[in-house]
Parts: sequence; structure tokens; C-alpha cells
Amino acid sequence: MDDSVSLIQLVHRLEEVVDDLRGIPVDVERVDDDALVRQQIAQVVPAAGELRALQPLSAVEKGSEEQKSRRRVLDALERGMTMRTIVHASVMDDPRKAARVRQLHASGDLHRVVDEPIQQLLIFDRAVAFLRMTPFTHAPGTLVIRQQSVLTALIDLFERTWANAREVDEPTHRLSAREREVLALIAKGRSNSAVARTLSITEAAVGKHVASVFAKLDLPETPDDNRRVLAVLAYLRGTVR
Repeated sequence: MDDSVSLIQLVHRLEEVVDDLRGIPVDVERVDDDALVRQQIAQVVPAAGELRALQPLSAVEKGSEEQKSRRRVLDALERGMTMRTIVHASVMDDPRKAARVRQLHASGDLHRVVDEPIQQLLIFDRAVAFLRMTPFTHAPGTLVIRQQSVLTALIDLFERTWANAREVDEPTHRLSAREREVLALIAKGRSNSAVARTLSITEAAVGKHVASVFAKLDLPETPDDNRRVLAVLAYLRGTVR
């Protein structure tokens, strides 16, 4: 996705800027101590009224740690903080993590889901952002950003990513790359034989891919429905991934 690529490129460029401008006052700071990052976030949270967040992977939390983390979010919501969080689709593959996401979503921390790579990012109001320098949760190296021009760019990237993300409860179906190719051609009105010629595979292979698509989309054969049409409609609605 172009937005995620731009964000990754921005991280690298900011790192270069921080290195180039050492000693010159710039409101972008690199912090490698995770404890210090957590301390700075804790100082910001009580006065913040809005949080935008990107989470590439759900943090590995167990027992009391997870309960404390969830309680902090709920407490912030209760005092009036507005929260929106974009998570990577892999988070929703874990039933426990997915259940937590849905609980927080129902409580007011609105969530959306994307399939494309994203960086870990927290933006509090329009005042400060914490941006991981690698796309892994809890990886060392965070940029603490107060530079208004950079904050504006990050907020714009978040809003565009949010607009393109899907709802947490939207049904999605994971198809293989080949199945998506086959379905895309069917959506163009191609027959199985035409799909086979286009992809340089046998017509029997196309039939197997089509059957797999029907199964993954839970489209049983009935006298009342045309499964090819229903699959195409799901594809056009964007509920097939």
C-alpha cells in the first residue's frame, strides 16, 4: 500500500535527519531505551484527549500484564479520551487477541484492520508521536516527534490508512494468490477455459481453484444461487482478501 510505503520511507528519512542534525535544535529525538519511551508515554497520557495508533502486531502480554494494559485503555476511555487504532490482519488470526480487539472496539477504542505492512505508531493529539523505527512490536529504537510539520504528515498518513482500512467486524476471507488471480479474471467475465489460457494452467486446475474459492466463501451449491456471481460480488465488495 502506498501509505505504508511512505511511512516506512519517512522513518528512514527521519533517522537520517536526526543523525545529520545532531546538536541542532530539532523536535525529533531518537530514544533507544524502551523503559524511557514507556515513561514518556505515561507522562503524555493523562493530559491527552485523542490517540491515533497503528499496531503491526499485538504485543505478547500474559495474565496480569494484559489485564493492566486493558484497564489502562478502559480508564482512558472513561475519562474521555478519543481512541482509534489500526491493527494488522495477523492480530485477528489469534482468537484471544481478536477477542480483546473486539472488546476494546465495543468499549470505544475504535479499531480497523489492514492487510498491508504498517509501522507501530502512537500519536497523542497533535502534540507528540512515538514511531517505532522497525515494523516490529517492542523492537528497540523509537522516534519521539514533536515537530509540527512531521506530525501533520503522520496524521495525514494515519487518516488515509484509516479511510482505506476495513471494519473489525467486516467478514473477510483469505484466498491464495492464485485463487485471487482466478477470481479477478472471473470478475471480468472470463470462462474457466479463458482463465486457464490467461494463467497458463490447465482448465482442471482452474476448476479446483474455483471450488476452493466457493468453499472459503462458504457458498454451497443450491438451485437458487449462482455461486460464480456471489463470489464476484464478494470480490467487488472488497470482502475477499
